[in-house]
This record gives sequence, structure tokens and C-alpha cells, in this order.
Amino acid sequence: MYFQTFQLPNESQEHDIICYYETRNIHTSYYPLGIFPPKQLKQITFELITIFCGDNGSGKTTLLNVIAEQLQARRKTIIDKGSYFHHYVESCHAKCDNETLKEIKMITSDDVFDSLSDIRSFNTEVNQEKELLSQQYRKAKYHDPNKRFQSYKELKDTCDARRQTMSKYIRGRLNSQTIPEFSNGETALTFWQREIREDGLYLLDEPENSLSAENQLRLKQYIEDSVRFYHCQFIIATHSPFLLNLKQAKIYDLDVTPVTTKNWTDVQNVKVYYQFFAEKQNEFEKKEETNNGKVSKRF
Repeated sequence: MYFQTFQLPNESQEHDIICYYETRNIHTSYYPLGIFPPKQLKQITFELITIFCGDNGSGKTTLLNVIAEQLQARRKTIIDKGSYFHHYVESCHAKCDNETLKEIKMITSDDVFDSLSDIRSFNTEVNQEKELLSQQYRKAKYHDPNKRFQSYKELKDTCDARRQTMSKYIRGRLNSQTIPEFSNGETALTFWQREIREDGLYLLDEPENSLSAENQLRLKQYIEDSVRFYHCQFIIATHSPFLLNLKQAKIYDLDVTPVTTKNWTDVQNVKVYYQFFAEKQNEFEKKEETNNGKVSKRF
């Protein structure tokens, strides 16, 4: 485990920051000051998987950003830190063992969304190119034998079309030699396999935002495998019940004062899901009985 503890400034220290720097500049925002002292959150101790959960505005993303800045984590998405952010981070203290740590990286939900959007956009372009080539294949394969060829390319296309299947013809002419043909789940896993490497510390900010329920479960399994087999450590801000169920995760609930650690089944967000499906249990049972009672007929 690379990252052990993180100490946040208390109310008195935050006051000193304001007094020292406000005399030199005029600021319109005190972010991130004033967020964590009212929650009585002073020190965080970490496990191999540590989770910050809470409703929107609870401060879980801010906490992740502060830790990422303190550890100088690599990140793609740039944030608006405000005037006091850097001074606040300077007042924090982290205990981290960097001897065997190969990388520290922060990954946000925007990073996941952008990656998946790029793949979908690329796939769309490939599909359009495939359609044009399929039309070209049919035209070449059934070329009028009485019609003269206008160019060597037209002759070659016709010969290739008559010798090859449509699939081989198209693949041989696509501009991209690497054609992604992933399902949604495989695409999501490909992103994480590319971003997460062995001996790394990873800060994930609401990674579930761009993922379906099924893909969230895939991500959950991949995180657990990365901890077990690749010696990774994770700090995650989330309210996904699937990720809150990560094995041996230490969960900080930022919706309560003072901030305390909880079992995932005691988190309010998870209780809401549980209550909703408990109230709908009869509908699921009726649907299952109906499906089991159907007689399938083949014609």
C-alpha cells in the first residue's frame, strides 16, 4: 500500500490562510476553504481501496482533487482551482511511499466519456467507409462484361471482387488496418486496461457516470483484480452501489457529520436503491411467473 494517511487543515489553519493571503489580493471565492472543518474531517487513513461517497455537493470530488494535487497526480481533465486552492493544498500533509510506485494518475468520468465517444465516432466513420466499399464491391462483381474498363483500378477492383468474398474485399481496402469491433462492455474494459497499470495509485472520480450497470460491474471486477494481481491502490469518489460493494473497500460517508466510515449497506444512497426494489419486488415476481408459465410454440 503506497498511500497511508492524508491530513487536512483545520478551521484555525484555514482562517490563517485567509488572513495571510486576503491582505494581498481580492478574491471572490474561498474554494476549497470551509468545506471539511464543518464535517469534522481532519485525517483520512487509506486501505488498498478507499471510497469517498456522498450526494452531489458533499465534497467528495473536491477531496479527490486536493489529494491529486498534493500527490502531483497526472490527469487529462484540467479543473478550475480558484485562488486559494494551491495555498490550501500546501497546508495538507500526505504520507506516501513512492519507492515502488510507478505512477499516480487521476481519471475522471469526463476522461471515460471522451474515450468512449472517440471510439464510437471512429466506428461510425469505419461503418460509413464499409458501406461505400460494399457498394463498390457489388458494382465491381457484377460489372457489365460488354462495358470497357476506364482505368487499371476499375479492372483490378473487378478482378478482386470476383475472386474474393465481400468481407475480404472490404478489409483489404479500409484505410484503418485496426478496426475496433468491440461490444460496449469490451470498449469500457479496453479503456481501463489502457489506463491502469501495475504498481500504480489511481484516483477515480465518479467513473460510473459513463457506464451502464453491466459495465460498472465489469469495472468493479477489474479494480479488484488490479489490486490483487497488479499491486494497485485506488481512491474512488462514487455513489454507485456497484462500486460501493468493492471487496474490502474502506468507505467514508461525506453526507454525515462527523464524517465516518461505513459498511456499504449502511450508506443512504444504497438504502434508497434497496427500498425502491423492495417495493417493486412483487412486480418482478409476477413477471417471472408469467415468463415461466408461457408455452413456447415453434412454427
